[in-house]
Amino acid sequence: MSSILTNTSAMVALQTLKGINKNLEMTQSQISTGKAVATAKDNSAVWAISKVMEADVNGFKAISDSLSLGESTVAVGQKAAETVTDLLGQMKEKIVSAQNENVDRTKLQTDISALRDQINSVVGAAQFNGLNLVQGTDDVNVLASLDRQSDGTVSSSNITVARQDMSTDAGTYGSAGGASLTTNLDADISTAGTQSSTAAASAGQTSTVALTATTFTSSTFTIQLGGSSVSVDATTDTSITSATTAGDALVAKITALGLSGVSATNTTGTLTISNTNSFDSVAVVATGGGAGAGQVNVDGGGATTTDTATIRQRAETITFSAGASVNEGDSYKVTIDGTAYSYVAGKGETMEDIAKGLKTALDGGDVNGLTTKAAQDSSGAWTLQVDNDGTGSTSITMAFAGQAGGTASGGLFGLDNIDVTTDSGATAALGNIETLIDNSIDAAASFGSAAGRIEIQNDFIGALSDSLKAGIGTMVDADMEAASARLQALQVQQQLGTQALSIANQAPQNILSLFR
Repeated sequence: MSSILTNTSAMVALQTLKGINKNLEMTQSQISTGKAVATAKDNSAVWAISKVMEADVNGFKAISDSLSLGESTVAVGQKAAETVTDLLGQMKEKIVSAQNENVDRTKLQTDISALRDQINSVVGAAQFNGLNLVQGTDDVNVLASLDRQSDGTVSSSNITVARQDMSTDAGTYGSAGGASLTTNLDADISTAGTQSSTAAASAGQTSTVALTATTFTSSTFTIQLGGSSVSVDATTDTSITSATTAGDALVAKITALGLSGVSATNTTGTLTISNTNSFDSVAVVATGGGAGAGQVNVDGGGATTTDTATIRQRAETITFSAGASVNEGDSYKVTIDGTAYSYVAGKGETMEDIAKGLKTALDGGDVNGLTTKAAQDSSGAWTLQVDNDGTGSTSITMAFAGQAGGTASGGLFGLDNIDVTTDSGATAALGNIETLIDNSIDAAASFGSAAGRIEIQNDFIGALSDSLKAGIGTMVDADMEAASARLQALQVQQQLGTQALSIANQAPQNILSLFR
């Protein structure tokens, strides 16, 4: 049946042409925008995912900028630490020269002061955009990444760069309300004293060896001091007839050894052996024997064939607990005749740093006749030894204590007090400059490690951003080859559809022929 009111063929052709035009419009949009998913209506799920990823890419761009800024800042700190290390090396050269007595120490001190001022200038100028990594103790966080969890939660992560305080600040001793750290201290005191006070005397330390025998004329006695040994044998030496003569003979032989800092006296068969070495102890082994049943006893007690002792060094010793931890702000001080010399720990420091810091503080005080040494004992604990040679005072009152809650001393603490114009100052400076050089080397190494990590992270962020961009492109970018082929096909379909609609629209005209 034909109808002039309803043209079914035209309706079908029109709907077909509309579909073709819609697909053609979509293909043209893909070609012009380059995206298969340009808006949410194209594919809402893919569009949403791509927008989240695009936001992450933008965030990573900001992170890359942050890492570049951090990398530059750390590079400035690293260069400063390396420069300070070089300057300290030059200062060490001057200090070594000052160990000779026939040099102009005043001129050397002038050079050392100039190098010190240059170091302070470098430390003060080592800032990037107002941030100085070689002053202060607070860590600096560099934004390093955005971490997205499976539930959509986003968190940031940082690379922490530890500041390396290379100032010469003395720090601030802990407050009275802080925790006492005296349990981290122990004193090796030969004279009567407590943990909080002692007397650093110049006379040295002593040990007594008493000689006894049933018959002295047939007895033998041997005293070993460190690696040296002296003996008397009454069976071959007819001058040995009593405790007094045996003691005199041993004293003469000990004196003949010429041991540095070691001397002996005899009082009716009791030898008093003295050690005035600043930092070296002397082992004593006394032995008796022979047909006359010679016997000895060291430092009192009962007579025996062999007895031993150790004459400690003249210096008083502060021992720092090997098992104690050190926190930033832990403060320790040694008071010499009413004047306090303190050191306050920085972040990450150990008892070694405390011992060396206090040594530096005492050396900077330039107390006449006072010398110091920081070293580990046989158990591995760090010690500070304080010696008085008696040129200033035969007895120096010394007290020591620890307190928490202070402000850390600078990493170059003691640099301002280096003075090589005196023998004692030159000797002390030689040891202290090594500590300062070690500190500056550690600072440069720490910055180098942080710089390497930031550089690696920056490279990774760049590669990650590229990967995310590629992933986004895979999801939303149009396949231009396919779109081009589809465009050609749709244009042909459009032409054919137009022709089909034109033919369908001509159908009612055929009905007119029925009425002619």
